[in-house]
Amino acid sequence: MPRFTRALVAFAPRRPLQDSVLQLPDVNPLDIVVRVLACGVCRTDVHIFKGELSPPAWPVVLGHQIVGEVVEVGNAVSPDRVGQRVGIPWVGSVCGTCRYCTSGEENLCPDAQFTGFHRFGGFSQYVVADSRFAFSLDAEADPVMLAPLLCAGLIGYRAYRTAQPTKSLGLVGYGSAAHLTAQVAIAEGIVVSAFTRPGDTRGQQFARDQGVFWAGSSDEAPPEPLDAAIIFASSGELVPRALGWVRPGGRVICAGIYLSDIPSFPYALLWRERSVMSVANLTRGDAEHFLPLAQKYHVTPKVTAVPLAQANEALGMIETGAVDGSVVLVPEDDGMLGV
Repeated sequence: MPRFTRALVAFAPRRPLQDSVLQLPDVNPLDIVVRVLACGVCRTDVHIFKGELSPPAWPVVLGHQIVGEVVEVGNAVSPDRVGQRVGIPWVGSVCGTCRYCTSGEENLCPDAQFTGFHRFGGFSQYVVADSRFAFSLDAEADPVMLAPLLCAGLIGYRAYRTAQPTKSLGLVGYGSAAHLTAQVAIAEGIVVSAFTRPGDTRGQQFARDQGVFWAGSSDEAPPEPLDAAIIFASSGELVPRALGWVRPGGRVICAGIYLSDIPSFPYALLWRERSVMSVANLTRGDAEHFLPLAQKYHVTPKVTAVPLAQANEALGMIETGAVDGSVVLVPEDDGMLGV
């Protein structure tokens, strides 16, 4: 069984990831060892890479949208899991005993461990994960197409669910999460508007091609007031702007783990029972609801696949919005593995 792995490692913020060989962590009784088949690249990875989110320690192996195959299990895990296809998300473990864990809000656990932040993530050939936070996936599906569902899909779904009930929805920052959320919303008969960076006519056309009702720049107002808006972009200045787009009683949901400072704004934007709230992380329940729903609605990511060795370039694609949809890393089978 593997004891070493090739990984693209962040040794310090804003330093290029380095191609390295690392020893895998010890396998605890409830752990599994997973051969990575694909790992989505998330904007959160960019925020960690840039030092806007500080992990408890460096080095870090980024990546929390992992699809892989179980190759080894701890002694408290059924051996039947060996060979299974699994998905490993952002939430890697929780304490299980705090007020949040015992009330269905494990996403708020103060002792949660996050994949690619506390625990080594999927910019690697192998990972060690808590078996209780590894979702069973379709072994026949393309792992590259499954990877974006594990964060972009899940956090988009959690934000979408928080925005309900709604008949009209704005998606601000039309990237990996928004293009998956839009597919669910449209399938459920919701009128979707898409907001991109100013001047991003390519992204606006991508949104129109997906069937949104309206697509424009984030410095434009939609044709009609919205019931709700979900902000996937990391710019705090979009919050008061979105408040101006929603109707009285409407909601603005901040879906990112990082947001720049929100500028002051007149109370009139919030008055008449408009609200601003955030969604944080995800729960295993989110996956239990969303993954079958994604299959039912044939939610299909638009993916740019990139070799693991080009992880630095992949982070740049996400940061600059150089591609539509999602970016997914694919490890090379190059034999760089110790035993």
